[in-house]
Amino acid sequence: MERSITNSPAVVTERARIVWLWLVGDSARSISQQTGASLSTVYRWIRRWQEDGSVEIKWIQVLLLCYCCIQFSLTKVGEPSLVRRGNNPLNFLQPPLTLAKEVSPVSLTHVTCLLNTKTSPHTQETLQRVGDGIVVVVAASVRQQDLSQGLWGNTRTKCRALIIDLDHTDNINNCTARTLRQLDEAGMWQLSEVRVVVVGGRDEVESVLLHPSLRNVASAVYLAIITKQSSESIHYLHHNVLKEEVSERVKVYRRCLYCNAGDATVQFVRSERLDILYLSRSLIHGLARNLQGRRMNVVSVSLFPYMDYTKHYDRPGSTVTPKDSVDKRLLSVIGKKLNVTYNIFEEPNRGFGLATNGKFNGMMGYMQREEADFCTISGPTDDRLKVVNFVRTYPTDLVTLVSLKPTLLPRHVALIRPFGQKVWACLLVGVMVWVVTMWVLQRAWVWATGGHAVQFNTVLLYGWGALLEKAPKDPSVNMSGQMLVGWWLVFCLVISTGFRSSLIAHLSVQGKTRPVEVLEDLVKADNWRWGIDAWLLKGVPKDYFSKHTDPTVQHIHKHMEAYDSDEGLRQVLQGRFSLIDCENYISIIVASRYTDKNGYTPFFVSKKGFFLVAFFGYGFRKGAPFYTQFNQVTRRLEDAGIIKYWTADVIARRVRETRAKAELDTYPDFSTELRDTRELVLGLDHLQGAFYLLFLGSILAAVILLLEKLVHSCCMNR
Repeated sequence: MERSITNSPAVVTERARIVWLWLVGDSARSISQQTGASLSTVYRWIRRWQEDGSVEIKWIQVLLLCYCCIQFSLTKVGEPSLVRRGNNPLNFLQPPLTLAKEVSPVSLTHVTCLLNTKTSPHTQETLQRVGDGIVVVVAASVRQQDLSQGLWGNTRTKCRALIIDLDHTDNINNCTARTLRQLDEAGMWQLSEVRVVVVGGRDEVESVLLHPSLRNVASAVYLAIITKQSSESIHYLHHNVLKEEVSERVKVYRRCLYCNAGDATVQFVRSERLDILYLSRSLIHGLARNLQGRRMNVVSVSLFPYMDYTKHYDRPGSTVTPKDSVDKRLLSVIGKKLNVTYNIFEEPNRGFGLATNGKFNGMMGYMQREEADFCTISGPTDDRLKVVNFVRTYPTDLVTLVSLKPTLLPRHVALIRPFGQKVWACLLVGVMVWVVTMWVLQRAWVWATGGHAVQFNTVLLYGWGALLEKAPKDPSVNMSGQMLVGWWLVFCLVISTGFRSSLIAHLSVQGKTRPVEVLEDLVKADNWRWGIDAWLLKGVPKDYFSKHTDPTVQHIHKHMEAYDSDEGLRQVLQGRFSLIDCENYISIIVASRYTDKNGYTPFFVSKKGFFLVAFFGYGFRKGAPFYTQFNQVTRRLEDAGIIKYWTADVIARRVRETRAKAELDTYPDFSTELRDTRELVLGLDHLQGAFYLLFLGSILAAVILLLEKLVHSCCMNR
């Protein structure tokens, strides 16, 4: 009596491997050596497979297809995908059941298998036992959490391939609809790099491959299994056997993402026997280098030098034609490189995008609703990264302050400008401390030894005289006093030398007020106002100022006024006002409209601004299959320094064109004084401070005379 066959998962797995090796041409002895099974066991499994057939072999082949998807996606250019053995086209897939462990990159990935209820339990267990990287999910009893975990992976693994089983179902339409709906809810449309292999019937090809849940998948293959009966004479183990068997053929279809004038379509690849299905790179294609004329919907706002355009219609949201700007040049290069065209339209409210209850407005709203393929001039934030993928295209623009240039200080204060306020205060205190110390020491000596006492005013005059390098007679009467006088003279030498050298520079070069450079300067300035360009309050700057925890920023936001750029600059011209704006944007306006032919402008643009976002770039809708191609092109342009060159060139061209068109020369030539190379002669204007001091000294002397007369009169009356 024939021994029964164990149907444990281990046995099923061993049988699948033996049959697979035999199908690809290995001898029974070679199979025995590779698997460790006896020669009789190898013959028995091959005979039973021919007699009974086995569905597991189909799943082993499909699984290998997914593993090769992973391998193709991870292999670097110029490296072999796997080592070939012999001339058989299937040999390079061996050994099939240990591939996940032998190829090191695959160990960090996994394959998700979405099976139907009719799939054999042995198939499920076999797939789970093939390798550590298999996640099996049964469609009928799947929890959304399990499917999402299988697709999205975790911190250690990443899903590279997805197997969908739509074959052998009683109600194919319901199963297909349910399965695709589950994939859509699990966010499959965001995973453009996952390779998808679908196994099912011929009638479901178009509806599956063109389903919205797979709309962003770059590589999707459909294996339509066709079963038919045939009678044939086969040569098996040195015997001719006439056998009627059930053979399975497969029609291979794939979805070409851009073949239909840039849109997705289904292509028939070939029809072959399932057991000799040939796998090639053309079937499991990776990134498309040619998007075949796909027309991209692009939403944008005008922010020169990055983007500028001419509207086709005088209404919000109109389509536009870009003018010379960084984005026009960049989009032109990308279009030629990837073979794409653009339909560019304006964001109606010129809004970048703010979130309210998880829903964005502005350009980010178009990305979230997938109403555009990508947007220009946007920056990443925590909220935006949840709905948009960003590509860095150019450095972020510095947010800075625009104020009037520092004004000249009065000439008469040149005498006190060599030292700062703290130095003058310390010097005054130091003189008084030395005078008091000297007077106390001398009085103590006289009290102890007798003699003539030193007057306080005598010591005071000596201290000031030493500072002026015209010291009167030494007032000291002992050694301690002489020691104190000596150190005081050294101190006076250092102070007077520093004052004299700095005084020369301040008399010849008129000083200026301190410029307003940072937000703290706005708060510290007396009676100062500030405002911001109104369009900035429709994006990240609004969140920055409204949600910042720093008291200075909160104070700035509380008293901030909103103007457009021209009105804001007019407010700056009136004085004691600063405008908050982007450095490149406002610098172009200042250079074009408020700078004379000699390069003079009344505005001061601070270089100590702050950054609101890490970078400026393009925002792509989640799951966009062309995201990687755009990123590669822009990174190469930026690394080569081309984008930086474009930015400087676009700014210089626009300034020249604007000034030539308007023939602008608003301000007179104030730069002649700066270019004057004649010898500088100090005049009354430079030395007026000295005369003011002489006048002040005369007044003080008269006041002291009156006080002395008053004191003398009081003494005489007594």
